[in-house]
Amino acid sequence: MAELEDRRGVLFPGRLPVFAREAAPAALADRVRWCWVPRWDLPPGEISRQHLLPFPAANLVVGPDGVELAGPTTRASHVDLEGAGWVVGALLRPAGLAALHPRPRELRDTTVPVAAPDLQRDVAAAMARPDEDAGRRSAVAALLAWAEEHLPAPDEVGRLANALEDVVAADRALVRVDQLARRLGVSTRAVQRAAERCIGLPPLAVIRRYRLQEAAQRLREEPGTTVAQVAAELGYADQAHLAHDFRAVLGRTARDYRSTSRGDGP
Repeated sequence: MAELEDRRGVLFPGRLPVFAREAAPAALADRVRWCWVPRWDLPPGEISRQHLLPFPAANLVVGPDGVELAGPTTRASHVDLEGAGWVVGALLRPAGLAALHPRPRELRDTTVPVAAPDLQRDVAAAMARPDEDAGRRSAVAALLAWAEEHLPAPDEVGRLANALEDVVAADRALVRVDQLARRLGVSTRAVQRAAERCIGLPPLAVIRRYRLQEAAQRLREEPGTTVAQVAAELGYADQAHLAHDFRAVLGRTARDYRSTSRGDGP
């Protein structure tokens, strides 16, 4: 699936540790987008910093020490990896997050523990298997089985929030909430309510995150395309608006990002 190759959320894909994604089964695709499994083993004293511009969504994350629900973020972030380790996560659809937490807005830029000791035990046992590929598959299967059991099928609002995400992710020309509402055939207020209940970010923030991810990807992968061209093709009013978003969310200019990401392919 092409979606599994989507690296928009990773600012320097070439620096990833061993990393795999597994598609959610069709029966669960309205609650889980995909599972992701990084594994690393670094020499003593070495630290690998992973810079992220996350999707405007939440993740259910299983690690050696427990299970967490990581909420949507309002800015770029980084994770420092050292020693040896692993994580098994699920990128949740909006309806999946709504099933796990009643007020997603409270999760912005934070994580909360999830009481799922059996899930943690099963995933950790799978990741400890000598055959790493088989262990990864077993760990993902355990996480998906838990999600199937604990995340009920979406209600009407959850289905609308999922459709919101799908439209924004697929249509680069969409830059305003009223456009999104027309595409979905509902009122602007209905879009806002669905985002509040199921995503935890305003719909305009969701739109801007996808456009900024796409801008970063274009700047990284297309050295012949100017910043002004990227801004115009992604619906920004002008280059200055794209530059403002880069500084506000990534903490660097678009030109600086292009320069530092040169040679760091997708």
